[in-house]
Amino acid sequence: MSQIAPFRIEPVFTARVWGFRDLRPWYDRVAEGDPIGEVWLTGDDCLVATGPHAGKKLGALFEEQSAALLGTDVQGAGGPGDSPSPGTPGADSLLAPQAGSPLLIKTIFAKEKLSVQVHPDDKMARKYWEPRGKTECWYALAAEPGAQVAVGVKPGTTLAQIQEGISAGTLEDRLNMIPVTAGDLIYVDAGTVHSIWPGSILLETQQYSDVTYRMYDYGRPRELHIEKSLEATKLTTRAGKVAPLELADRTLLIDVEYFRIERIPVKGNLTSESLRGARGNRGLAYLFAAAGGGRLTGAGFEPVDLPASGIVVVPAASREFVLEDASGAGGNLDLIRITPNWPAA
Repeated sequence: MSQIAPFRIEPVFTARVWGFRDLRPWYDRVAEGDPIGEVWLTGDDCLVATGPHAGKKLGALFEEQSAALLGTDVQGAGGPGDSPSPGTPGADSLLAPQAGSPLLIKTIFAKEKLSVQVHPDDKMARKYWEPRGKTECWYALAAEPGAQVAVGVKPGTTLAQIQEGISAGTLEDRLNMIPVTAGDLIYVDAGTVHSIWPGSILLETQQYSDVTYRMYDYGRPRELHIEKSLEATKLTTRAGKVAPLELADRTLLIDVEYFRIERIPVKGNLTSESLRGARGNRGLAYLFAAAGGGRLTGAGFEPVDLPASGIVVVPAASREFVLEDASGAGGNLDLIRITPNWPAA
């Protein structure tokens, strides 16, 4: 297995009716047309920005170099033909390299309320020829006073009451609202009715899936998926705020099936070994700069800059490196490290 040096990804700015036209200061981007609601950081169509694969789509690189990116101990990482084709009913394609990055990471900019929606779990997704369901979480990069999100339904709510609320336009009355402050981590497992409201900037980490069933969309002329959303709904889920766990060198924000997310302060520099931490996990990792900036340097590759709100891929077969805080005077690199948690095959 050949080594691949860490590399930065170019984001893809995705139009959403509920988004912003001006993403500054997070990104130097002003929409010329429709507002931007999502910035995809690890999408298949994102371009590699640095290194020998610069200009290549991330999805194509995962197909060609899956073992080096994911690690040879990951099921299906040996090559595109080693795992079931996406959409095969009953196939355990959760780890299939054909799907590109195993995790889809985004920043969410909501100027208006998103639709009230629900995502299927893996079993239901495969029933409808989708490779996987969508469990996700949100890390609040920033939040205004009074910011909140809808996560789950109020205790005692029935499916009949949800359906009645959809028809009558009173579904909000059934939603469980959670206040959001900067630094919160909110877990949204598949089957949870949810919506993002204005007032916060969220870093979303999810299973790589774009399947969303809309229940209610505030009168917008977009397709609803009422029947499937009700089928996907679980009235009781594990969703909600997750208390951070303070470790010796980092804060563990969440560690569940599909993903593990850590917040690591960087003052000065850290080696790639120290970034892996006590677990010593040498699998794929993503490094996101929540604030400040950094630079990765090492033998055999050109330095890789990590700007604020940018993301760098650290392959399983990465060369060793040093991450330097390049935030400038008075600033520290606030690093979010995201790694896949592979479910049992």
